[in-house]
Amino acid sequence: MLYEHQKPWKPLKPVEVATVFRGATFPWWIAGGQAIDHFVGRQVRSHADTDILALRSDSTTLRRYLSGWDCWVADPPGQLRFWRIEEVLGGNVHDVWCRQDRSSAWAFQIMLDEGDGLEWRSRRCSQVRKPLLQLAAANDQGVRFLAPEVQLFYKAKSPRAKDELDFEAAFPLLTPEQRAWLTRSIETAYGPANVWAQRLRAL
Repeated sequence: MLYEHQKPWKPLKPVEVATVFRGATFPWWIAGGQAIDHFVGRQVRSHADTDILALRSDSTTLRRYLSGWDCWVADPPGQLRFWRIEEVLGGNVHDVWCRQDRSSAWAFQIMLDEGDGLEWRSRRCSQVRKPLLQLAAANDQGVRFLAPEVQLFYKAKSPRAKDELDFEAAFPLLTPEQRAWLTRSIETAYGPANVWAQRLRAL
């Protein structure tokens, strides 16, 4: 999907994101392919951006925290608009692009998901959930990385070539508990006919 002002991107590295969010009082996690890279211990592929997962319930606090940043909401079906500090986002907004100022390249993308102070719930299927304490795979040098099974769950809806690379790299390293959660969650949200659900059942 294309948005206005799509280029250029100069994504922050996870350790740089950690510096930005060092004083945050709300939870956040490095997501996307970089979460998979951290889990497998190597870079699986190149990354065009840096994804951060945060809870929608924290979005007002998050915007105030990033008051010095130029933040734009990715409104469906494909328009970017400035996110005013006092604006409360609607439930149809899931992505926010952030850069230091109007002359800077985009630095990171925030993905908003559901949950509260104790539990994360997938916006795609409220039955798919995890305690917040289990959502982080690691906290390395102040960087919070999203658990790989949660990231793979999101990629499973309509896997692209890069998602397949992430799956092949991460799946062998998942624990039996992580594999079971991933299989169950994919089938619950996307149905047993999902291509990854079938592969997981065959393994």
